[in-house]
Amino acid sequence: MDKTLGFFAPVVIAIFIFVLNTLLPGRWVTGYVNKTNSNEKLRYHLNGMQVFLTVILVWFILGYFNIIPFDWLYNYRWYCLTGACLSGIIFSLAVVVQYPPVSNSFVSDLFFGRIENLQFRGGLADAKMWLYLTGAIMLELNALSFTAYHCIRYGDQASGGIILSTILLTYFIIDYFIFEEVHLYTYDLFAERVGFKLGWGCMVFYPYFYSIFLWSTVDLPVVHTPSWLLSLYVLIFFTGWILSRGANLQKYFFKKDPGRPFLSIIPETISDGNNSLLVNGFWGISRHINYSGEILMASGIILCTGHPALIGPWLYPLYYVFLLFARQRDDDKRCTLKYGELWKVYKKRVPYRIIPFIY
Repeated sequence: MDKTLGFFAPVVIAIFIFVLNTLLPGRWVTGYVNKTNSNEKLRYHLNGMQVFLTVILVWFILGYFNIIPFDWLYNYRWYCLTGACLSGIIFSLAVVVQYPPVSNSFVSDLFFGRIENLQFRGGLADAKMWLYLTGAIMLELNALSFTAYHCIRYGDQASGGIILSTILLTYFIIDYFIFEEVHLYTYDLFAERVGFKLGWGCMVFYPYFYSIFLWSTVDLPVVHTPSWLLSLYVLIFFTGWILSRGANLQKYFFKKDPGRPFLSIIPETISDGNNSLLVNGFWGISRHINYSGEILMASGIILCTGHPALIGPWLYPLYYVFLLFARQRDDDKRCTLKYGELWKVYKKRVPYRIIPFIY
């Protein structure tokens, strides 16, 4: 019975999150993306933090009264992963086949999607935001459950580094919900369509692969990392957070109010009369300094687990390297088409793509 429940758990949780997303109070925000064939901006109903806290509270209550043990998602992780894979495939097919082709290849359409923006119930739920909401919450539930398993198994000898890595991941997720509106101005929201890449990615890859640093370490013999070394790893994490969050916030405030300073940084731009690009602050360090931040955050998290020689945890930051370096190249092509000569001027002004002085 528990195996069957494990198989259906991801889709039940996803539906529960969707219902909460449409029912819980939130704030209406005008985004950056235009409606299809219109100059009118899409509006979003944002209540990610409320949904997140509600789901975590339900998880805690179920565990506290031993209705569903705290480590249940770890014990049935393979069944949950299988169920998530199937539901992700079904969702991707369902959301693609009902819309007209955008390419000559169904495989391409299935992977990248056909519709750019899909909203439900008058905008109370947005497909992209719901997918990221689902992925983030399921990732947190997995992290909490995996860490609970480790603590139950090892008791007083449990690894402080494992617990710290989960705390940092939780901070990463909560930070996303605090700045949920900022995400409306990021690459994913204005450049991607809803298909297998986004649907399966958020329902499967995000919550299960991002937790691989726990998946591959919580059952291993405990390693007690020295406090000074854990402090260094935390410093790496927060250095990455400053770069990523700072860059995204600077861009967000610039798009909302081009003349507004950010952290006392007065915007400096180049312009062709129609478009303007930031060339100072975080965006003067490299063209995607936020990507460097994401990689540093992931590295800080996995180092805390105490197994730096193990390949499993490193798959998390290595994935970021492959994803973000490829995304940078795609974004460079997109910006070349959009900005033309202005983008060439920007590349001369800010020569480094991601890593300052290196790449």
